Amino acid sequence: MPVGDLKALVLGASADRKHIVLRTDAPWHGPDSEFTFGIEEEYFLADAETFEAPAFTPAGLFEAAGFATGGQSTQEFIQSQVEVATNVHANMRDALQELQFLRQEVGRVAAQYGLVIMAAGTHPTAMWSQMNPTAKDRYVDMMDDLQMIGRRDLVCGMHVHVELPDPARRIDVMRRMIPYLPLFLALSSSSPFWHGRNTGLKGYRLAAYDELPRSGIPELFGSEQDYTDYVDAMMRSGAIADASYIWWMIRPSSGHPTLELRAADCCTRLQDAVALAALYRTLARRLFLDPAINAGIGALDRALAVENKWRAQRFGVQGSFVSRHGAMPVAGVLDEVLEMVATDAAALDCADEIAHCRVIVRDGTSADTQLEVFEEAGRAPVVEPPLRQVSRWIAEATVQSAGTGPAWLASDLRGEARPALQANCP
Repeated sequence: MPVGDLKALVLGASADRKHIVLRTDAPWHGPDSEFTFGIEEEYFLADAETFEAPAFTPAGLFEAAGFATGGQSTQEFIQSQVEVATNVHANMRDALQELQFLRQEVGRVAAQYGLVIMAAGTHPTAMWSQMNPTAKDRYVDMMDDLQMIGRRDLVCGMHVHVELPDPARRIDVMRRMIPYLPLFLALSSSSPFWHGRNTGLKGYRLAAYDELPRSGIPELFGSEQDYTDYVDAMMRSGAIADASYIWWMIRPSSGHPTLELRAADCCTRLQDAVALAALYRTLARRLFLDPAINAGIGALDRALAVENKWRAQRFGVQGSFVSRHGAMPVAGVLDEVLEMVATDAAALDCADEIAHCRVIVRDGTSADTQLEVFEEAGRAPVVEPPLRQVSRWIAEATVQSAGTGPAWLASDLRGEARPALQANCP
């Protein structure tokens, strides 16, 4: 390993003190390394027996989770939420392994406090009025500005960052990415329940999140300068402190030289999350290398994307999108995109990962499974409330897809001995 990479290593120990945590922020060296990426996931915390979200969470949990993950886990806006972030990657399998590690470690720490983690866009039964914000300066300022809308922001998403070879072209790629944003929402839908009710939507998360200002589909900025002028005007007028207060479904990151996808619900199944990250990465590469794609995007195209965003929320992968030529099933839209990015998937070595998107369409998203669990529980003899069974499934699937299952979850809650994880050093 180069000396520069060695200097970037972060060494620590896991929460159970059974293995070493080794992480690095050093750049990856190889073909197409300029299209590196990172993934952020937000999880709900819930009681391990009732699966209800806690109003307050001990600060020690977040401190321990941060230590156990080498600083890659932090508090989120609401105390019943926790966020993890990967390092920079150029290989999808490395990212998968790291996300497995992060889910495992945060799950282990949560279990020590009698809690579980739940990867989903909304918690089936949590009540926003009973939750409490995190006492960080930024969050306190946001809550003061947003008032009740901020209190209602009880949702969890997945964010994917992709670094482009020329950061000055992020606005151009963002504008031409707009027609594809509803596809990521449909494929990730995991939020059919809200406040103990079946919403009738596959993805309710953005219905709640869109109450925030500066959210939804971005405007059709014609150039980097147009976007800069917008941010400058907002800051000069005191509307925002900086560009990080812009919460569109896709945006130029203010802290990294990346274009950040924010459209997706947090995926319950880890394989789904990595598939969506791979799809976004390949699509970003294709749009960057071929400026002709959607070059003439205009008001009509944005209006159709707004409609398709709603259709993705309402119907998920079972729905259809509107187009200039008529309705197109989500499966057909996905097939067209996969065909378009096939050479990019080969170049980035992630053909298998993006192919999994077809499995999502075929078998359904987390939202579809949640609804199946809910309906089956309603027909069966009452063992526990149907929504508790849904929450149980989310909690179990969150850790199952990270390489641990219900047996691990149960043994942790009973305080029994468990095998150590293997060191993961991508």
